[in-house]
Amino acid sequence: MDNKQQLRALNFRTARLVVAIFGILIGMACSSNSQTPIGDIADQVRSQGYECDQAITVTRDVKRSKGDSAVWILKCRNAVYRVRLDPDMAAHITKLRK
Repeated sequence: MDNKQQLRALNFRTARLVVAIFGILIGMACSSNSQTPIGDIADQVRSQGYECDQAITVTRDVKRSKGDSAVWILKCRNAVYRVRLDPDMAAHITKLRK
């Protein structure tokens, strides 16, 4: 094998490695987003004794959110809740309507 052939083989292996790494990184990014806020917030509401038969939408309430305290409006099939999430504390949940 001459130098040109060795260089081509090295470039081919490098390209395959780059494509493989890129595929892994894309897969990691997709899997980290698989857990959605709607599922997390609905689970928190249920764990605190509120009914949420089927979570439909969740929307961030930007005006009420402050710093580490995030406020979300969770719409379930049977009710609508305002959910304030503070770190290391139980969620503060207000039932808005049925």
